[in-house]
Amino acid sequence: MKFGKEFATQMVPEWQKAYMDYGYLKSLLKEIQRSKQRHKPPPVATTPRSHLLKRRLTLYRAFSGLTSQSRHNQQQPNSPSSISPVDIESQAILVNSVRRDGSESYQTTFLMAAEEGGVQELEYFRKVDDEFNKVDKFYRSKVDEVMKEAAVLNKQMDTFIAFRIKVENPQRPLDWSVEMTRLASDVAASTAALAASTPRGVRASRCAAMAMDVIEESGSNSQEEHSGDEEKNGKKTENIKIHEKKAENLRDTRPAPLHILNYVTMNHTVETPRSTIKGFLNVPPQTELKFSRDNLKKVEEQLKGAFIEFYRKLRLLKSYGFLNTLAFSKIMKKYDKITSRDTSKPYMNMVDNSYLGSSGEVTKLMERVETTFIKHFSNSNRRKGMAVLRPKAKIERHRITFAMGYFAGCTAALILALILMVRARNINNANNPEFDKGKTQYMDNMFPLYSLFGFIFLHMLMYAGNIYFWRRFRVNYSFIFGFKQGTELGYREVLLLSFGLAVLALASVLSNLDMEMDPKTKDYKALTELLPLFLVLLVVLILLCPFNLIYRSSRYFFLVCLFHCICAPLYKVTLPDFFLADHLTSQVQAIRSLQFYVCYYGWGDYKLRRNTCKSQDVFNTFTFIVACIPYWSRLLQCLRRLVEEKDPMQGYNGLKYFFTIVAVSMRTAYSLESLKNEVTWKVLAWIFSIVAAIYVTYWDLVVDWGLLQRNSKNRWLRDKLLIPYKSVYFGAMVLNVLLRFAWLQTVLNFNVSFMHRQAMIAVVASLEIIRRGIWSFFRLENEHLNNVGKYRAFKSVPLPFNYDEDQGKHE
Repeated sequence: MKFGKEFATQMVPEWQKAYMDYGYLKSLLKEIQRSKQRHKPPPVATTPRSHLLKRRLTLYRAFSGLTSQSRHNQQQPNSPSSISPVDIESQAILVNSVRRDGSESYQTTFLMAAEEGGVQELEYFRKVDDEFNKVDKFYRSKVDEVMKEAAVLNKQMDTFIAFRIKVENPQRPLDWSVEMTRLASDVAASTAALAASTPRGVRASRCAAMAMDVIEESGSNSQEEHSGDEEKNGKKTENIKIHEKKAENLRDTRPAPLHILNYVTMNHTVETPRSTIKGFLNVPPQTELKFSRDNLKKVEEQLKGAFIEFYRKLRLLKSYGFLNTLAFSKIMKKYDKITSRDTSKPYMNMVDNSYLGSSGEVTKLMERVETTFIKHFSNSNRRKGMAVLRPKAKIERHRITFAMGYFAGCTAALILALILMVRARNINNANNPEFDKGKTQYMDNMFPLYSLFGFIFLHMLMYAGNIYFWRRFRVNYSFIFGFKQGTELGYREVLLLSFGLAVLALASVLSNLDMEMDPKTKDYKALTELLPLFLVLLVVLILLCPFNLIYRSSRYFFLVCLFHCICAPLYKVTLPDFFLADHLTSQVQAIRSLQFYVCYYGWGDYKLRRNTCKSQDVFNTFTFIVACIPYWSRLLQCLRRLVEEKDPMQGYNGLKYFFTIVAVSMRTAYSLESLKNEVTWKVLAWIFSIVAAIYVTYWDLVVDWGLLQRNSKNRWLRDKLLIPYKSVYFGAMVLNVLLRFAWLQTVLNFNVSFMHRQAMIAVVASLEIIRRGIWSFFRLENEHLNNVGKYRAFKSVPLPFNYDEDQGKHE
């Protein structure tokens, strides 16, 4: 792989603009190369004479090297006389540091601008300087940030250690001055006892060994012949150093003083419905410290997560410095190769001496974080601690690919078997007298049950496709969603789950295709009728399984987000929560299928394969509620954000969901038998449905996708695009409009003569799922570009303790 591609793949996605623009500098070098090729003189025709001249020059250079080597041996390497005037005259650049706007920057002076093509080379060095100053400035700012965060974490760790001591020793508060005095006297007493019981020769050897631990010997053999007085003075110096080192070690190992707890309060970062209600009622939170093991465990987990995220930031910052330094080295070597100059060495000397190349704060911080984390959060187990701090990259396993392909083949085979069975049994034969009755029964009763799995399967396929394209265009979806590092699912894992579900559902459909009743009991087989229910229960059990099977971390993440959506607005709204709520609005038909499961199996209709649900008032009432639940949840989330963030856009967003709730309610009321012929309900359903469709389409394109910008560099699009083909964005906008108005069928009840009503509902619901899948890609692309514009590459981790601002005054 070429360095340019490798450089692009290893960038932090949100810091792309802060990296050296390697591609642009490479394009400048290509222009310089083309210019030199155009002005290159023709080759000389006298080949034998030039060959002889080359041979003479080669011999002369060899002899000259020996001479220069002897001169070099006679002169000091750093003396001015060792640099010949020819070397000074042959220099192409001079790099100096200058002060601009209170900050240090670097400027290269190109000394060969008068030569042919020198203007282009001068422009090249100006661009190189601009890029390096940009990188150096960004690196300085990020190092300043991590140093401030390190100071905050340092105070948090002091408080945590004191908190741990208070929990583990609640009955005996320690006075550290008294304890240190007692410890010193104990050490002195034990040393005296040991000296009295140890032979003289052994004591001398131990003292020598202790001295060797402190002193690095650097003297020659002549230093062994010192006088006795000098040896005594040296031993005294050694003993002083040993005692100083012991005192320093004691200071380092001394726990943090407990008085720091007097200036600290708890930071309740975990939000619950109870805390939300208290905040709404202006009930002050309980911030005093409660020294219990449960609180100690919570504090430890919070600090552990903060250290992991901080260490990840340090690693990426170190990688940023290394990659940019390597990029400057590569581009300068390319320049030297093209121009036959020697500028790489002086320029890279400047890079190495700059803050970017010589700063060691990040490396030192990484070592300190590793030591602290291993000691306090992994029980001094280095292997365990480093496995947490530096998790191994997720390896794409061949067995997952094989299993995914196997289930995909089984799905295709089962679909083919389903088609052949339908044709073999003449289920679709209109001349069959039982055709109309059997078809109506199956489509009204069994089709809604199995369509649930079709909706889920299609949604998972769209999600797998989104993951594939997010990775291809370097959208940092795992950071945006907040997945735990190393646990996010790839598109292969999602496809494996989706095809596995499809195999189970299709096998159940084939087992349930027997449309004949038992001739004696006139009853359908209860076992085959219960297959859809068993399949739903199996999916629910897998989803709720507490064991570490079938991607437990992802299942838990999904359930937490789902619970937050159901409990809106009692939880703070995060991107995964409202993203999932938006997706649930596209699965209204699947939620209605779950409602039908309760009715069909709860009231015993499955025994006769009949549907009496619509004749029940309870079912009709819940039809309104179930259809509005996703939109209502999303509306409450918008209202929560409106109150917290004071952002009027959240109010306009909530208005969008309000119109949709009214439209869906009107459509549901119009579909009831008692109101089917009411013109008023039909007109209201039309009006609110069209208004909602226009409103949400505009919101999708302008707000969620950031498109339709008249004054952007890409007309009617954004200034920044990840996909290089603009036609993709215009096609997505047109498709979104068409699919959005196809959704109106569920509201306006369009009927097609050649398609059953349940099949028509399933097709339109599938189109809405496809539209939501397309929306997801561009919505996350826009979010990613917003993070890039703000250089936001890390999530903010809440810390467990708050400090009194007047702590310094108290101390």
